[in-house]
Amino acid sequence: MTRVTVWHDGACPLCQREIALMRRLDRRGAIDFIDASDPAGSCPIDRRTMLARFHAREDGQLLSGAAAFAAMWRAIPLLRPLGIAARSPLVLAGLERAYLLFLRIRPRLQSIMRDRVSA
Repeated sequence: MTRVTVWHDGACPLCQREIALMRRLDRRGAIDFIDASDPAGSCPIDRRTMLARFHAREDGQLLSGAAAFAAMWRAIPLLRPLGIAARSPLVLAGLERAYLLFLRIRPRLQSIMRDRVSA
């Protein structure tokens, strides 16, 4: 079983929900989740860079964006088919475009989520 390390933004309400779901789906415990927003957490590159995009390590290779999501999905049996499909350059390019669009609206979504939590 390949272990995957995932760095996430533990201060982001969207990320918190997504990682909580991934932890529930990771029944085999194949993923090590690291909160990159925690100063005590280890980051292989600059922390701001880690927090700006999603990162994962699979088979010793540091991945970011859609490729990092695909690595995480491959470690979860239920999502593995999607992760394997993302090995196709065409599929990965489409996922990366969608991820870049998400990054543009992420600050607004975070604000909405924070408002809901505080209400």
